[in-house]
Amino acid sequence: MDKDMNYGRDFKYIPATSIGSGDGIEVLPDLYQHTIQIVNIVLYGTPNTSEFVLVDAGMPKSAREIIAVVEKRFGASGRPSAIILTHGHFDHIGAIIELIEYWKVPVYAHPLELPYLTGRKNYPEPDSIVNGGLIAKISPFFPNEAINLGSNIKALPPDGHVPHMPGFRWIHTPGHTLGHISLFRDEDRALIVGDAFVTVKQESLYKVLTQKKEISGPPRYFTTDWLAAWDSVKKLQALKPTVAITGHGLPMTGEELTTNLQKLSNNFEQIALPNHSKYMN
Repeated sequence: MDKDMNYGRDFKYIPATSIGSGDGIEVLPDLYQHTIQIVNIVLYGTPNTSEFVLVDAGMPKSAREIIAVVEKRFGASGRPSAIILTHGHFDHIGAIIELIEYWKVPVYAHPLELPYLTGRKNYPEPDSIVNGGLIAKISPFFPNEAINLGSNIKALPPDGHVPHMPGFRWIHTPGHTLGHISLFRDEDRALIVGDAFVTVKQESLYKVLTQKKEISGPPRYFTTDWLAAWDSVKKLQALKPTVAITGHGLPMTGEELTTNLQKLSNNFEQIALPNHSKYMN
């Protein structure tokens, strides 16, 4: 491993999975979702082309699986032009160092996320007192220490464009983390959400394992600013997306997405807010 890059001391494999692990869904011809254990990565680009991008980097120890998915979709010599991170929690950067070393590609994130990706600042500790299920209770075992990507991590351009993803723009959607972003394409209103909202109750072990589809706010145990999280949901709902790929759960499209996202925006307190949280505003 590159001596200039390292994971936090608490970085480790998490033995949690779902019935959807290993499944791929072509949501649109150029947007492909693949589930790794309990989290989704997204590939932007049409199959067997040389210009494509990876969004997020899966769970710890998932590099081989991600490389295999990429090579199956884009060919044995497939190499992304960049990796875009919606945020830096362990389940979205789990294979990032191995992928950088293998592909030698730049990584981009919001400027406010960079301290957590350059070894300068740890994420707040997971909140195990939030209600919602067993995963919330065991969240103190999840890694939260900063990783260090050194000079390999770059700030996203301030004008909002997404490198190597023409037509997409990044949108600051804080709440789950300070520098959380979502990606939106105005032409067809396609949305890559990250964890600004999800389509599975991520706190519940049963619902994660079964991937029961329902609109939900950001995972409670890692969300530290609930007012900002609600504002981010309102911001995304106002875009009127036609398709949404979330960091956890199945994609939503069409009327199902419109109805559920409106419901979440209007009833965020009832649907998303925990009854108890050490990070409650």
